[in-house]
Amino acid sequence: MAEKGTPESLIEFIAKGIVDNPDDVRVSVKDGVHIELETNPDDRGRVIGRQGRVAKAMRALLAVSRKGAKHRLDIVD
Repeated sequence: MAEKGTPESLIEFIAKGIVDNPDDVRVSVKDGVHIELETNPDDRGRVIGRQGRVAKAMRALLAVSRKGAKHRLDIVD
């Protein structure tokens, strides 16, 4: 689990609330600014949403958060 108050903890909290298998949610940070979100393959559609709306909303929340403005979210396979 990510440390509280970090951009990756925000993404992890949102993703775990959306998916059916919250134990399979993995969030990692690459190069200090790239946040990678991994989920169970069955839950990937929930995290992306119709026409990418959920992913876009998570990116918008990340952009307006105090510490997350410079971070980029990638949903990996």
